[in-house]
Amino acid sequence: MAATPALRFAEFLNSAGKRLTAQRQLIVEEVFSHHDHFDAEELLDHLRPLLAARKVSRPTVYRTLNELVDAGLLRRMTLGARSVYEHDYGYPSHDHLYCQQCNRLIEFHSVELERIRDAVAEEYRFTVSGHRMFITGLCDQCRRRQESAAPKTAPKQAKNER
Repeated sequence: MAATPALRFAEFLNSAGKRLTAQRQLIVEEVFSHHDHFDAEELLDHLRPLLAARKVSRPTVYRTLNELVDAGLLRRMTLGARSVYEHDYGYPSHDHLYCQQCNRLIEFHSVELERIRDAVAEEYRFTVSGHRMFITGLCDQCRRRQESAAPKTAPKQAKNER
């Protein structure tokens, strides 16, 4: 098993009869240079100097993202009309909270959730290879913003006060 994402990607490409080109190498380096959730447009923004210098092309970025997903190095999540990517190789298991208002994605890890998962798997004699939990709702900031924007209603008067 390859130690780095770039080596694993090169092995994947080789098994498919492809090679790790200079363009793909630059894209992989950028993708794995930091851990963030990102979409294709955000990656293109990070690659803007390389795009301007014609060292990478927009179509190659999109193709490489698909290949990285196929290789098991990235995971693609669909959030509304947007595809968001995250590292899926060598990164600890985690789950997500997704704010439907601002599209914020919050990672969390829960030992308790893993215990429940394992207990359910044992009950059904199921071998777990992983899990993915995606909780949707409102983050604290959006909830507070929504509460403060809601019209305040005056308390109702008792009938005998009229």
